[in-house]
Amino acid sequence: MARTHYIAGNWKMNTNRDEAVKLAEDLVKELKGKPNKYMIGVPFVYLGAVAKVVKGSNILLGAQDMAATGNGAHTGEVSAEMLKDIGVQSVILGHSERRHEIGESDELINKKVRRALDQGLEVVLCIGELLSDREAGNAEQVCAFQLSADLCGVTEEQMARVTIAYEPVWAIGTGKTATPADAEAIHKFCRNYIAKLYNQKVADNVIIQYGGSMKASNAAELLAQPDIDGGLIGGASLKAETFVPICVL
Repeated sequence: MARTHYIAGNWKMNTNRDEAVKLAEDLVKELKGKPNKYMIGVPFVYLGAVAKVVKGSNILLGAQDMAATGNGAHTGEVSAEMLKDIGVQSVILGHSERRHEIGESDELINKKVRRALDQGLEVVLCIGELLSDREAGNAEQVCAFQLSADLCGVTEEQMARVTIAYEPVWAIGTGKTATPADAEAIHKFCRNYIAKLYNQKVADNVIIQYGGSMKASNAAELLAQPDIDGGLIGGASLKAETFVPICVL
């Protein structure tokens, strides 16, 4: 089944205000009229500035995280309501850096996923195994557990606004990349597992991105795999000249 490629840039904790605005301006210009789906995950403090640049374009404005609760006494948190108020349309949740550096549990990630969907946002849900999991032969088991736990309570209808990003933790920012065959095997497993959680229609329609050091030199081969529908791009998304070539494949 042919699915539209969805290419998302995760800027992580990079750029200053001027750099963020300039990069967004370049992307709006370069990607105008291009056929794929696009999103940029911008640091919280620059979302407002970038929102003005991408408004009305074919690039979705994404946040890199959000609170599991609504507004209230939650010092340092940013709610879905606040994100929507400044034009955010999508949110990246469950990223491995949130899981393993910050210590976010699957229970918390699930609360965030349900909160985002209830508030009308799109979600990019990140899943993936550590190197130790892969070496022990547990990659599929880890991904299955994360899918089950993180999507608990998410309805079939809401799944239309959920994108899965498979990111083998050992391949993020390391320059290492799963081979296209290895990546495809996990993507196919995840799609089949989603069919078990929901049904074949949901599984056929869900976009599953690859998120482990995808760049222009390997993107075409990865995206040629039948179950790899896009990419969640880190380092290569920080410059238009390295991000655009992936976006237009």
